[in-house]
Amino acid sequence: MTENDKNKKQREETLTFTPRFDKRGLIPCITTSAQTCKVLMLAWMNDEAIRKSIETGEAHYWSRSRQKLWHKGESSGNTQKIIEMRTDCDQDCLWISVEMTLEASCHTGRQSCFYRKINLETKTDSGQMSFVDAEPLFDPSKVY
Repeated sequence: MTENDKNKKQREETLTFTPRFDKRGLIPCITTSAQTCKVLMLAWMNDEAIRKSIETGEAHYWSRSRQKLWHKGESSGNTQKIIEMRTDCDQDCLWISVEMTLEASCHTGRQSCFYRKINLETKTDSGQMSFVDAEPLFDPSKVY
């Protein structure tokens, strides 16, 4: 067994949380609803966001567009209470299951950021999509 194989095996079996960040110091985080298991969003965390999320029990992310720490719900009041946090096999992706006051994670007012389905039936690269579960649950203009 090579040294690389040993490191990989150790990383896959360890119970020590050692997230592997990309060269920007970020790790992707998939967020799902604890109630419905539906994917709500994908966001990025840095070391500080992970520490704050664990300390407070509420989701914190790194906003790449604003280049700052972002406490989910800080503007809308719709915070994400973390029910469970997991890492994948090689610790380069996170998954959190959350509860929210209003089950809406998207800044467009929708439950999920994944509210458009890419049309695969045509078997062409037509770029056509359709809405799925796209009814807004709140008016973003009144929240942000």
